[in-house]
Amino acid sequence: MEVAALAVSLSVDAVWVMLCAILVIFMQAGFVLLETGSTRMKNAGHVAGKQLLSFSVAALAFWAVGYGFTFGEGNTWIGLEGFFLKLPTDPKSIPLEVSFLFQLSFVAVSLAIAWGGFAERAKLSVYVIFGALYTVLIYPAVGHWVWGAGWLHELGKQDFAGSTVVHLQGAVAAFVATVMLGPRIGKFNKNGTPNLLPGHNQVYTVLGVLIIWLGWFGFNPGSTLTAKDGFFGFVALTTNLAAAAGSLTALVTVRVMTGKADVTMMLNGVLAALVAITASCAFVEPWAAVVIGGVAGSLAVFAAYSFERKGIDDPIYACSVHGVAGIWGTLSTGIFASPRLVEKVGIGGPGLLYGGGLKQLGVQALGVTAALLYVAVVSFVILWVMKKAIGLRVTEEEEVMGLDLSEHGAYGYPEQLQPPKGAIGEPLADTGTES
Repeated sequence: MEVAALAVSLSVDAVWVMLCAILVIFMQAGFVLLETGSTRMKNAGHVAGKQLLSFSVAALAFWAVGYGFTFGEGNTWIGLEGFFLKLPTDPKSIPLEVSFLFQLSFVAVSLAIAWGGFAERAKLSVYVIFGALYTVLIYPAVGHWVWGAGWLHELGKQDFAGSTVVHLQGAVAAFVATVMLGPRIGKFNKNGTPNLLPGHNQVYTVLGVLIIWLGWFGFNPGSTLTAKDGFFGFVALTTNLAAAAGSLTALVTVRVMTGKADVTMMLNGVLAALVAITASCAFVEPWAAVVIGGVAGSLAVFAAYSFERKGIDDPIYACSVHGVAGIWGTLSTGIFASPRLVEKVGIGGPGLLYGGGLKQLGVQALGVTAALLYVAVVSFVILWVMKKAIGLRVTEEEEVMGLDLSEHGAYGYPEQLQPPKGAIGEPLADTGTES
């Protein structure tokens, strides 16, 4: 009877995790709409297409090497086995293949975040090469430190679903790329003041964020890795409350700052809150989730304007939404982690507000610092070598023309742009209708 009950329980868990993996993978569709809508029409096909390209690259690289580095047995720094999923079968765990697909969905989200720093100016080849190296050399190291048998895990770092592992890593890589590539043509005047380069479809961005919000119910609740006791429902509740709070505080903040209820900043508030609650969703009470999400929503607005004033051209707001909010979310467990929930999850200790002192907050801060430094240094080295070897950025002519035409030979919206001159069958020329 016990064997049969265990088999049924594992089957239910496997189905649950597989469904959550599908939800998180479907977040890629949300990123397609969000990033495409946030950029200009002449780059729409390119921005959408590279999302599928990067997911394909990540899938192969994570299967071959990345999963082993992240979750394979090794030392406190890196896994050293499990390449090509050659790991022993554990009869008391969900199938390895299901675990792989669920973890792959997280890598793909992290990589999608990183691409925000490359948008509208990077070569297509850069996406392929950096995507593979990110999946093999960058993401797995921090993933192993926190979720494998790594040194941060041994210290008790609380990052339930990846504010640090997924979001901060992607944001730091995006920041490094943004700085190294430089701003898009026309973004800043000679005196440093910014110009608005609006995305071409705000409906896409709203729909994209709604899809991502839905996908987050696979992201956070799925990280319970079990359906047994229904705890995933509590995680879903804290996740949703935080997102709702972030939406409203971001809208109020931007209204106070600019006098306008900027829809883009409201969307950033939703995403920032989701990023922030990702670390703490299993460790904090519902009221604390509202606070964490609300603070994240406001922080995202302030950070977005601050980065722009400093000359950082971040079209998708990856640095503010996933970076700043990722840091806040990771630190928040050191403040709000509830003893009863910490005991249930079994990682780390209670937060500052519950008498835990500064110990857990210190561990959280150490994890943020270590991840930030590692990703920044390795991303810089990879991109510097690539810049010297093949170049990172398209030419000025290609950027003005649009990456749809220069990289792929056809516009994503051919009927909306001026038809190319010349006879049928001749190469498409720059129409000059949009810059």
